[in-house]
Amino acid sequence: MEHPMDIAALAEILPPDLGADEEIDWKAAEARWGTRFPQDYMAFMSLWGAGSFEGVSVLMPLPKEYIQWDPGTFEEETENARYTWEMLEGQEGLDIDPAHILAWGVTSGADILCWLTTDPDPDRWPVLVCGRHTPDDFTLYPCGMVDFLHKLLRNEFAPYPLSVDLRNTSPRYVHWLEEQRRWKAGLDRHTGEPRTTH
Repeated sequence: MEHPMDIAALAEILPPDLGADEEIDWKAAEARWGTRFPQDYMAFMSLWGAGSFEGVSVLMPLPKEYIQWDPGTFEEETENARYTWEMLEGQEGLDIDPAHILAWGVTSGADILCWLTTDPDPDRWPVLVCGRHTPDDFTLYPCGMVDFLHKLLRNEFAPYPLSVDLRNTSPRYVHWLEEQRRWKAGLDRHTGEPRTTH
């Protein structure tokens, strides 16, 4: 589903200069989750790593030691998305076993960004958005994670897929370690500017 050109296209509008290679132990991640991962996600982790931009956070599959706060892994948000599916008794028009929902991201609007892992080929996993303030509680997008982020930032979805509005923004991706270093230095973790106190 994804190709190197998707990574290059995303890098043009979401520069990875404040990202970092997450150096994921993919064998351990596969053992933990019982599956291989999409090529585009693995490429993303090697360029941007886990981190955030404009209220969207991309998670990593395994925990790491941290400086200030836990940057988050798939674990909690996957449980939240599966629980939400079961609590709402699914979504009309979608036939999904919640065991095939795997979260890779979350937004400040409490949306959970997932894959639907039904296909045995991870590169064919579509994105499933568990939305908080969206037209539907669950919406399936027939594209991979990197293509989803690219289309999101280019405002190519109608209706808009998230509860947090990224339109008319200049996104800046910041790796989670850089965010925590900035915070400890008294800087805003997203902008790098001195934090204002009230």
